[in-house]
Amino acid sequence: MIKISERLMTVASLVSRDHVLADVGTDHGYVPIYLILQGKIKKAIAMDINRGPLERAREHISLYGMGDYIETRLSDGVEALALGEADSILIAGMGGGLVIRILEQGREVCHAAKELVLQPQSELPRVREFLFWEGYVTDAEEMVFEDGKYYPMMRVRYDAQIKKERCAQKQEPRTFLRELGFFYGEGLLEQRHPVLLQYLKKERSVYGEISASLKRQPDSEKIRDRRAALAAEISRNERAIACYGDDYGREEHYFKD
Repeated sequence: MIKISERLMTVASLVSRDHVLADVGTDHGYVPIYLILQGKIKKAIAMDINRGPLERAREHISLYGMGDYIETRLSDGVEALALGEADSILIAGMGGGLVIRILEQGREVCHAAKELVLQPQSELPRVREFLFWEGYVTDAEEMVFEDGKYYPMMRVRYDAQIKKERCAQKQEPRTFLRELGFFYGEGLLEQRHPVLLQYLKKERSVYGEISASLKRQPDSEKIRDRRAALAAEISRNERAIACYGDDYGREEHYFKD
């Protein structure tokens, strides 16, 4: 059996059974190989924009005798994927800006898939906000801590009716609770995920250190602006941590919207 990291194993767990998988930015091809060895998916298309990683993936596919089950394609995002060709599209290990670009440029293909499994490495609030207004519904969220880093991930699906409803809300004032979901993940807060709580406590500690440092700085407009911004960040962090305590019920209505 192939050995993969906890991050990739958790990403793989979000892929639905018996689907055809398109692994965008496949690198070594480990996730599709792992899923087929597990008997979880029927077949896969391993895709990468660079020839080097794609060649490594081909070597691993051959090593595990997966040539009949995994096809490789040189592709920028989902460019080489036909409409409806994959049930699941996996985009993992990339920066949030790149994830959004792939979803925008391959909008039609991504909307047609039954699910997207996403693991952005950065800009999580921006990615989640994009998904919200684009009309994606989050069906599952996970988070792991590995090698000193936190890795949130999610499984989403496109819903045209939801997009229409959300577009009608776009002119409404931005709510603090919606922003809380963008920053930390509705699903992770709703399930009181232990790794998210670990992250929130670390974030709180960092904010405390920054606050102490700012108090030692000479007063200026720049310092006052930073203090105000930090106060908002601390407030958001405190509201998220409160979801793990007795006050959780007061936030719960938001996650049921």
